[in-house]
Amino acid sequence: MLIVISPAKSLDYKTPATTAQFTMPEMLDDSEKLLTKLRKLNPKKVSELMGISANLGQLNFERFQTWHQPFTPGNAKQAVLAFSGDVYQGLDAGSLSEEQLLKLQSKLRILSGLYGVLKPLDLMQPYRLEMGTKLKYQRSADLYAFWKTKITPKVKEAIAESGSNVLVNLASNEYYKSIDTKKLDCEIVTPEFRDFKNGQYKMISFFAKKARGLMTRFILENDIDRVEDLQAFDSDGYNFNPRISTVGKPAFTRG
Repeated sequence: MLIVISPAKSLDYKTPATTAQFTMPEMLDDSEKLLTKLRKLNPKKVSELMGISANLGQLNFERFQTWHQPFTPGNAKQAVLAFSGDVYQGLDAGSLSEEQLLKLQSKLRILSGLYGVLKPLDLMQPYRLEMGTKLKYQRSADLYAFWKTKITPKVKEAIAESGSNVLVNLASNEYYKSIDTKKLDCEIVTPEFRDFKNGQYKMISFFAKKARGLMTRFILENDIDRVEDLQAFDSDGYNFNPRISTVGKPAFTRG
C-alpha cells in the first residue's frame, strides 16, 4: 500500500532533524531544468507567476538563486520533517521513531512541483512552486505537462515496491492530477473527511488536510495493507461512515 500526499507551503528549517538518516531526491536533474527558468525571473515576475505577495515573491526569488547541489544535511532537510503545513501537523513525523521513519520510506511519496516525487527522508532545500503554476519549459505548457510522464512511472514503481497493489490518495486534487492514473494498474482509494456543519457533512479544508496526515500515520502505525482495514481509522473524532461512502471513496465523519 502506497500513500501519496501533497507538499506544504509552510516550512520548518529551524527545528533540528530527529534523524541523521537521509536519502537523495531522484529527479534533481529535472529540478535543475526548472530552476534555470525560475532564476531568470525577478521578484516581481515571481510574484506574478505564483500569485503571491511582493514579500513572498522576494523570498522565493532568493530561494531560487541560492538553491544548489550537492544537498547535504547542512544545507537541506528531510522532506517529511521540513514541511510543516496542516497535513504534516497531523502526521507529526518529528515524533516518529527512526524505525518508523525508515518504514515510512516504502509507504509514502510526496508530490512536488519542483522535485516531482519525494521520499520522506529525501533531503530538500526550501522552495515554493505549486503544481498548478503555469511555468513553461520548452514544449511543456505547464508543470503538469513537464512532470506527468516522469512522476507516473516513479509512483508505479513505488506501488510495486510497497508490497500491496493499492494507492491511497491523500493528496489534493491539484497534486493528484500530476499522476496519470490510467497507467498505474492498481486499486485507488481516496478517503474523504467531513465535519458536521449547518445540518450536513461538509469537507472543511483545514480539518481535512490534518486528517490526511492522521490517516497517513494510522496506516504506518497499524501496518495497514488492505483497503477494508482503513475503515478502522478513528483519530481525532473521525469514524468510518458507510452511509455516505462510495466505491473507492470511504468517508470518515465527525460531529
